[in-house]
Amino acid sequence: MRFTALAVLPCLFGAASAHFRLQYPLPRGNFVADKEPEFCGGYPEVTTNRTVFPLSNGFFTIKSGHPDFTLGAIISTVTNPNSFDNFSVNGVNQIVAPYGKEPNAGTFCVPLNISAAGIEGAKDGANVTIQIVFAGGDGNLYQCADLTLSANLTSVPDQTCENTTSTTPHGSGSGGHDASPSATAPGSTQTGGALGVSHGTSAATAVLLAVAGIAAAL
Repeated sequence: MRFTALAVLPCLFGAASAHFRLQYPLPRGNFVADKEPEFCGGYPEVTTNRTVFPLSNGFFTIKSGHPDFTLGAIISTVTNPNSFDNFSVNGVNQIVAPYGKEPNAGTFCVPLNISAAGIEGAKDGANVTIQIVFAGGDGNLYQCADLTLSANLTSVPDQTCENTTSTTPHGSGSGGHDASPSATAPGSTQTGGALGVSHGTSAATAVLLAVAGIAAAL
């Protein structure tokens, strides 16, 4: 399935009905639903309290009350990334979690092997920022996390990688305003596959993002 990014500024989006929350690693700031269509969910400045994160075999966790979403993650090695341009090289997004699709709402743990992505500058001790990109059908949504990469950290401390799905319709109940991650940064096109979720599994067999191919083009 081919996904075409919306090459428009956040101010052109209407009020998004779908929202998602980045639960791990710690996002840049408090969740503000109306700010999610903006760069880094409305937090353009880097935080000083970075999360120490595994260079290999890490994961991120999101919660979504919105089914049928697309999710992926891009990375910046710039010291203080404050625009979408900082997450691309020569106009091509630096993808660390390939885009995939998930039909269910719920909480999802997505493998994030930054070392395997082969991004220049993403190495032991580097300060980087990941931007989770979410599309739930009414525009792209974003949240960022500032990290310090560690080759010595072989697992994520004090975090459990589990997946749960919900049958609660979006907009009702306690999860009505949570949503999922997705699509691409403005100005790019992605070719994506399925977000294959193994529900209720351990980190070793959790969410796998299967992508037939990824292209960045206008």
